[in-house]
Amino acid sequence: MMVSTRGRYALRVMIDLAKHSENGYTAMKEVAERQDISLKYLEKILPLLVRENMIEGVHGKGGGYRLTKDPSTYRVSDILRLTEGDLAPVACLECNAQPCKLTGICPTLPMWTELNKRINDYLDSVTLEDLMNNPSQELLH
Repeated sequence: MMVSTRGRYALRVMIDLAKHSENGYTAMKEVAERQDISLKYLEKILPLLVRENMIEGVHGKGGGYRLTKDPSTYRVSDILRLTEGDLAPVACLECNAQPCKLTGICPTLPMWTELNKRINDYLDSVTLEDLMNNPSQELLH
């Protein structure tokens, strides 16, 4: 699994909004400047987050974006699944994957299955709150 720029930027945006939540709505331009992400790129990411009710936006003076919930309730896995589609390390384990003709005899499938489980379990255990409070610490549970 390779997390795309879109997934990494979505996490950074969500952390930024969480850190600045006391200010109410945060202008997209401010997030772009702080995170060194182009406004054009943000214009592609933010609507996806709004559509999935992870953030809400208000237009006009004093408008911007903010989280819809407490940072402790956002799992990294949910944000990455939204932006990446799937977190599976190999195609045969992706959601709605075509059944592989080697499933019954594949010597590597148990390894990939366990890796998939560990990736998902770990990312399910990390929240935005964890990331915003411990940016330089390892998040081992």
